[in-house]
Amino acid sequence: MDMPVPSSFNDISQDWRLRHFVGWVWYEREVILPERWTQDLRTRVVLRIGSAHSYAIVWVNGVDTLEHEGGYLPFEADISNLVQVGPLPSRLRITIAINNTLTPTTLPPGTIQYLTDTSKYPKGYFVQNTYFDFFNYAGLQRSVLLYTTPTTYIDDITVTTSVEQDSGLVNYQISVKGSNLFKLEVRLLDAENKVVANGTGTQGQLKVPGVSLWWPYLMHERPAYLYSLEVQLTAQTSLGPVSDFYTLPVGIRTVAVTKSQFLINGKPFYFHGVNKHEDADIRGKGFDWPLLVKDFNLLRWLGANAFRTSHYPYAEEVMQMCDRYGIVVIDECPGVGLALPQFFNNVSLHHHMQVMEEVVRRDKNHPAVVMWSVANEPASHLESAGYYLKMVIAHTKALDPSRPVTFVSNSNYAADKGAPYVDVICLNSYYSWYHDYGHLELIQLQLATQFENWYKKYQKPIIQSEYGAETIAGFHQDPPLMFTEEYQKSLLEQYHLGLDQKRRKYVVGELIWNFADFMTEQSPTRVLGNKKGIFTRQRQPKSAAFLLRERYWKIANETRYPHSVAKSQCLENSPFT
Repeated sequence: MDMPVPSSFNDISQDWRLRHFVGWVWYEREVILPERWTQDLRTRVVLRIGSAHSYAIVWVNGVDTLEHEGGYLPFEADISNLVQVGPLPSRLRITIAINNTLTPTTLPPGTIQYLTDTSKYPKGYFVQNTYFDFFNYAGLQRSVLLYTTPTTYIDDITVTTSVEQDSGLVNYQISVKGSNLFKLEVRLLDAENKVVANGTGTQGQLKVPGVSLWWPYLMHERPAYLYSLEVQLTAQTSLGPVSDFYTLPVGIRTVAVTKSQFLINGKPFYFHGVNKHEDADIRGKGFDWPLLVKDFNLLRWLGANAFRTSHYPYAEEVMQMCDRYGIVVIDECPGVGLALPQFFNNVSLHHHMQVMEEVVRRDKNHPAVVMWSVANEPASHLESAGYYLKMVIAHTKALDPSRPVTFVSNSNYAADKGAPYVDVICLNSYYSWYHDYGHLELIQLQLATQFENWYKKYQKPIIQSEYGAETIAGFHQDPPLMFTEEYQKSLLEQYHLGLDQKRRKYVVGELIWNFADFMTEQSPTRVLGNKKGIFTRQRQPKSAAFLLRERYWKIANETRYPHSVAKSQCLENSPFT
């Protein structure tokens, strides 16, 4: 059958077996390469897969070329030797087999359960058990690309930034592959394309006097200021000279954490934002530009300045948009569903570390990314989880010492074995929803107790990383009852009163669950998915969206600094005009 790429395969057809399929699916496509790609031996041809969930094997013209474990992250292979084989244009057959089975050693993990009662189930019948609350969409959910570089090429760039008085410092490291005989020239251009600094070689420091810093949305009159780092490579090869060129957007900013504050460019930053999912009708988790732009327009309308990539790395285009719009990101790996003791094993630990290496390598240069999250709601009360989280957090900090690291907890403060190792405490709690459901009058007391217990024990800033209520759009009841729009609004109002008691002390953020309704596995507690969104799955607002908008713009107006938001920016979006 025809299958669009990018998309999840689950919701494309009318076949229920494909929607719930667990196992191998096969994609195949033929292309004809340009003659220059196949005839110029100074050209390197690369096949790049944006993501394949969850395990992939790739063949090119029937040759086993590449394997990759883990969805949500890109991987690639040099296929030059397979296409530069003769005088004729090269016809290329790309075959990708993908297995979406989740096991105790995948990330996220899962288990396969065989149901052996033959009076109820046919022989060999099994189900995929998952331990997270979103649908396990699968397939080629991001773009598959062919691109070229010279045979000597710029392989990687690492940029870190700092500030010294009124000057910005850009430290760069450049990796070159293919030859040791090369020359590198580096230029930094401002937003008007004026050169502000020059350098040479594989590493160095560029100084930018009178620097324009990268600020979050609503924190400055000119947020999200980006410079351009241009790298020019020239090299000698046995076939003659080659050149390569790469431009990297650079935001100059600093991130720091004290025991009660999260600082961006030395100023206290308060996260007022959302949790999201890559999820929409028909396309599932497939990347879609119109949907992405709509979501960012909704974030700006809402007055949101941040989101967490719950619960996996989002598409690279999402991160680029965050850089350009000034939306701060807590970048989370697929460490979700770590609920059982058997998931904290050495094989999983090694794989988890490898995944963090891939996440950091991909996203390290994004100024919008201010913190790494290594897991969501792991069973962090277990001793084995404590060691596991300690190792993953230490590994992540070694990969990138410039950013704080966290994981998101729903454990008891006294029993959490991973909390001592994080820089910021992130807490998920659903008072008056999963606990004491229906009793809105208890939220403020329980929330205050939560914050005070965690802060007294750990003395670290706290983010309320999830809270919310299931809401069916169009359901109304007053006095408020669960699942109505009134109940969602009332629950949020009670949380906000509790948050306001602590946000001027040591609570440094609040992220609603969720930005929009999203699909889950079927269960008696899910009505066509999770309905905790403040927007529907089709991105239409529920009543709570207007409540949250009023709150976020009020916080932005209260907490901005003298050098901060210009009137034009406020007037454009603020409900307080």
